[in-house]
Amino acid sequence: MAKERTSLYYLKFADNFKSYKTGDIIFKQGDPGLMMYVVKEGTVELRAEGVLLEIVEPGHIFGEMALIEGSTRSATAVAASDCKVVPLDQDKFMFMVQQTPYFAIEVLKIMARRLRTANHELTRNSGIHRIEK
Repeated sequence: MAKERTSLYYLKFADNFKSYKTGDIIFKQGDPGLMMYVVKEGTVELRAEGVLLEIVEPGHIFGEMALIEGSTRSATAVAASDCKVVPLDQDKFMFMVQQTPYFAIEVLKIMARRLRTANHELTRNSGIHRIEK
């Protein structure tokens, strides 16, 4: 199956990017969430409390949760390789949502996938007692 050409995919071709070297911290857990990012090249690791949550690849996003909530970062983003990322501030994010409604759907799908993965990991690893019917 061919790779789907989505609005996120096309953002990776933007020319307003920031470059990071392997090991550079893009943002830290607890920082203000003023931007979200689309990975243009390379990979980015998302870590919380020293735990690797996800490796973000080209054409995918990170940092969206704090931007949408107007909150602080829930994780640290570290360049896993030399990388280029396209920043989107609140104004650019809103423009994309208004001009390209599928952009919002793509972001929601990513957030839903991450939540589903977190739920799975929580129930698998937490030792929470199951309630049987």
